[in-house]
Amino acid sequence: MAQKTAKTHGPSTVTVKGRDVRLRTIGGSVLAALTIWFIAANTGSVTIRLWIPEVTLPLWIVLTVTLIVGILLGLVIAYRRGRR
Repeated sequence: MAQKTAKTHGPSTVTVKGRDVRLRTIGGSVLAALTIWFIAANTGSVTIRLWIPEVTLPLWIVLTVTLIVGILLGLVIAYRRGRR
């Protein structure tokens, strides 16, 4: 009877300057750089209506707060799913 051998594949990597770098790390770095560039490029002021008050802020602050809230919500959801 043939034995089944389980091949364990590690994460996908690319060699950069003699070091193995995960593709996930490269993708995350590119995404972070694009996010920082997008926030830095949007410096105009915007008016936001929050139910009753209207607030005028620079757009980069609004984008940064939105990014932070999104990251925190993603971490909370990932944590809760991991506990199931």
